[in-house]
Amino acid sequence: MKEVIAVVRINKMNQTKQALTDVGVDAFFAREAQGRGKGFINPKVLEGVNQGYEEAAAILGEKGKLYPKRMVTVVVEDDKVADVVQSIIKANQTGKPGDGKIFVMPILDAVRVRTKETGTAAIA
Repeated sequence: MKEVIAVVRINKMNQTKQALTDVGVDAFFAREAQGRGKGFINPKVLEGVNQGYEEAAAILGEKGKLYPKRMVTVVVEDDKVADVVQSIIKANQTGKPGDGKIFVMPILDAVRVRTKETGTAAIA
């Protein structure tokens, strides 16, 4: 099993939900998040801040802010990971900075509390 975590734009959540449903994933979590990518800060501005320039600090205050995002988490069988990742990319890719990130991590086990099923039976 794998956990797929996607950080996406807020305005892409409906497309993301539909994309996951289309590949057979009906159960997932979504939560509010804030963040920024490294490409949002000009290195020259950081250099100016480090040298004590107030103008650079003011610019960094604007450029360094955190942006609202959504974090979607889904646990799937190993053979579904590629489809899930591709569906999230297709729903969210605009070609502009801020399209998001996807992380894939191993899951050792899962347990359904109600029935005590374990492994893939717990997530099916």
